[in-house]
Amino acid sequence: MPARFAPRAPHPAKAGIGLRTAHFEALAARSPALGFLEVHSENYFADGGPAIAWLERFRRDYAVSLHGVGASLGSADPLDAAHLDRLARLCERIEPALVSEHLCWSSAGGAHLGELLPLPYTEESLRHVATRVTAIQERLGRPILVENVTAYVRFASSTVPEGEFIAELARRTGCRVLLDVNNAWVNAVNHGTDARAILRAIDPATVGEIHLAGFAATEDGLVDTHGARVAADVWALYAEAVSLLGPVPTLVEWDTDLPALEVLLDEAARADAILAGARPARRVAA
Repeated sequence: MPARFAPRAPHPAKAGIGLRTAHFEALAARSPALGFLEVHSENYFADGGPAIAWLERFRRDYAVSLHGVGASLGSADPLDAAHLDRLARLCERIEPALVSEHLCWSSAGGAHLGELLPLPYTEESLRHVATRVTAIQERLGRPILVENVTAYVRFASSTVPEGEFIAELARRTGCRVLLDVNNAWVNAVNHGTDARAILRAIDPATVGEIHLAGFAATEDGLVDTHGARVAADVWALYAEAVSLLGPVPTLVEWDTDLPALEVLLDEAARADAILAGARPARRVAA
């Protein structure tokens, strides 16, 4: 099948934004200099219609990252073959630069729960997720990125630190890492752990994308809302991440209470300034 689009990779020193329907017209009119655009894969599974037509229009000008929320990597249910078929067709159609999923489970007994639920970090979980990641990569014919998630509970049965779990998953499967700096910060504050431990554990060579987002502070702790500007503490952690990892394609996520496009572009420009000062990182010795 001949390529429909020219190959296009994210610019490592230019941040991207999430592509949302509310911004289609403004983004098309302005054509800002962005590193890439990211969409939720499942929103574009239809074979036709205006959404996929818009995505194809933007794909001509930008690298695209497909970010999934439905593969349920940690579920005990069998992988959804129909879901993977639709994702594979979308990859063939759009030729994305990146394809990612969450390190979580979101289905049980065939029912989709609408939440990205955390896993216990154990050797048994690691083997289970590694098998499923390998199967997905074989179906898609490409490596995927796996993202650390916000976890509002911790499992007493966990025996492997989160960062080491993710690093070992990448080593065993050849997948790459989508490092969500906001999730790491929210978890650290809520559970009294060290957000920087995950940065130190992951091989810089495996990190293919970084996410930034906003949270809300409540009486019970921080809530990952994706509905506000990136907080000062998260910007500081991001700067540390970039100093360790080197320049990595970075996405500003904003999924609720969407602001004007200008606000997203302003957040992306702030990430650009941090990326501009980054030096390439050396691979961690095995």
